[in-house]
Amino acid sequence: MRWAALLRGINLGKRQLKSAELKAVVEGLGFTDVKTLLASGNVVFTAPDARAEQLEAQIHDALAQETGLKSEIFVRTPDEMEAVVAANPFPDAATDRPSFLVVTFHRKPVDSAAVEAVMATHDGPERARAIGRELYIDFPEGQARSTLHAPLGKATRDPVTTARNWNTVVKIRDAL
Repeated sequence: MRWAALLRGINLGKRQLKSAELKAVVEGLGFTDVKTLLASGNVVFTAPDARAEQLEAQIHDALAQETGLKSEIFVRTPDEMEAVVAANPFPDAATDRPSFLVVTFHRKPVDSAAVEAVMATHDGPERARAIGRELYIDFPEGQARSTLHAPLGKATRDPVTTARNWNTVVKIRDAL
């Protein structure tokens, strides 16, 4: 079965990991047809049928052992990545400014009522919607000046997530 693994916080500041290192770690687990995407901790591979949690733990542990890097891992199947793309509530942003549309990946479903409550009181230009285990955020003016990060973080109550812009989400989906 094909899988995509998204590593949290790779190549941001001190957390440096070369694509070749990531590929070697995943191949070292016996997985095949391994391909890294971009330099932000994305890898697709073929692995025997397994549970997502099992794969996340295996990659996490192997990465820590081989490179000393401890990163949270989020895995998705091709069907799940296709569903993430299909569910996009902001198709205009995907077309007009795909690098400003961000999807955050979570382990559990995101509380959509909590996200809606934040958005009801937020006065910025951003839009956000939770669908399943993903949170879609449109940052029309970019993320740097947005005041939405902290309130959404509190609302989702999930300190362990990873985010990808729309261009990257589509590339991962296409690579599967």
